[in-house]
Amino acid sequence: MTTFVDRVELHVAAGNGGHGCASVHREKFKPLGGPDGGNGGRGGDVILVVDTDVTTLIDYHHSPHRKATNGKPGEGGNRSGADGKDLVLPVPDGTVVLDAKGNVLADLVGQGTSFVAAQGGRGGLGNAALASPRRKAPGFALLGEPGQARDIVLELKTVADVALVGYPSAGKSSLISVLSAAKPKIADYPFTTLVPNLGVVTAGSTVYTIADVPGLIPGASQGKGLGLEFLRHVERCSVLVHVLDTATLESHRDPVTDLDVIEAELAQYGGLEDRPRIVVLNKVDIPDGQDLADLIRPDLEARGYQIFEVSAVSRHGLKELSFALADIVARARAAKPVQESTRIVIRPQAVDDAGFTVTAEDGFYRVRGEKPERWVRQTDFNNDEAVGYLADRLNRLGVEEELVKAGARAGDEVVIGPEENAVVFDWEPSLAAGAEMLGRRGEDHRFDAPRPAAQRRKDREAERDDAQREYDEFNPF
Repeated sequence: MTTFVDRVELHVAAGNGGHGCASVHREKFKPLGGPDGGNGGRGGDVILVVDTDVTTLIDYHHSPHRKATNGKPGEGGNRSGADGKDLVLPVPDGTVVLDAKGNVLADLVGQGTSFVAAQGGRGGLGNAALASPRRKAPGFALLGEPGQARDIVLELKTVADVALVGYPSAGKSSLISVLSAAKPKIADYPFTTLVPNLGVVTAGSTVYTIADVPGLIPGASQGKGLGLEFLRHVERCSVLVHVLDTATLESHRDPVTDLDVIEAELAQYGGLEDRPRIVVLNKVDIPDGQDLADLIRPDLEARGYQIFEVSAVSRHGLKELSFALADIVARARAAKPVQESTRIVIRPQAVDDAGFTVTAEDGFYRVRGEKPERWVRQTDFNNDEAVGYLADRLNRLGVEEELVKAGARAGDEVVIGPEENAVVFDWEPSLAAGAEMLGRRGEDHRFDAPRPAAQRRKDREAERDDAQREYDEFNPF
């Protein structure tokens, strides 16, 4: 069974960010040590990197689920959590990355070329990083963001300068075996070659790669035979070589018809119209093969093809063919534009871009935007103070103002985020924002039920007594 795999579906998941820590420094004789919760670590990325030593996607066929490690949570004493390790996945040169809908995300060509397939989540800030002159001791920390998870498709398109195409058993494997050091399987039955074979050819000062593509038959561009699986491997080549069998034993076939059929399949596949063609009349060492080559050569030359008569057995015509291919490859390489150095494109945000949108939908208002959605993911909704901090941030960003402009009223339903992962609020406009709204650590008056005045006095007295006891404990003398 062959171990060559050139198309796989891969499920990648980046690491989650570590949660921030809510901690207060406690040390003898330092009753007001302040917040010292550290930040959470960043989740690891999933990165695809071209490795020329890798020639197949077989590893991802057997293990299609890959996940990077999570970031560690922060700790007290201003200790930040460790970042998750990036997961680096080696892929063959010429790998195309597509999303689940078939859109091309990246075309990885060249040793070391990389693509971040899944972005790790940000670590949450600890309460030490959230402290401010008005919020001196936050009783909460931000949660780490979940890492990105996505399904991608990897397709391998062989990076070769020359592609040998033709009917099964036309002699393509034999040619590549004598032109290069490649050792493909050779036998006298159709579809002997089940995977593309690559070989390296040296002709003078030019070194180029040649690919033996598995045999094509009528209907290959629609998936018949092996054609659809391997036609993608000719997309990157500089020249197409039609290998025609002049000594075929099948009475209903002739080399000219074979050429027309293969050209029709290439045209159906598309994108190869600009590639130069060479016709190789193979197996001329056989008397009948040489006679047929002499018969059809004038017709092919009249079509404008450059013709070479060769024999893989006697090595007839191979030197002329290899140098002709080297000349075409060299001219194709010279015609390519010079590769520019990588440029970083900076696209500043428009001055009128608020960074979010508010739209009125059926019975509710939806808020979309990178910042609001990220802030929601980072909020611990079990902590009133954290929810109040989220409300402050949204208010400062201008979300409440836009909700008013959109016609929202107190008690209306507000949804932040996409449908599949949204958070729903019953909106209450803020009358004030900031530290003056804070109560005890971990609380926010905006989320407290109204209390009678007598109860509020008792609570204040209890807080004073607690503070006095704490002071006496740390100051025994």
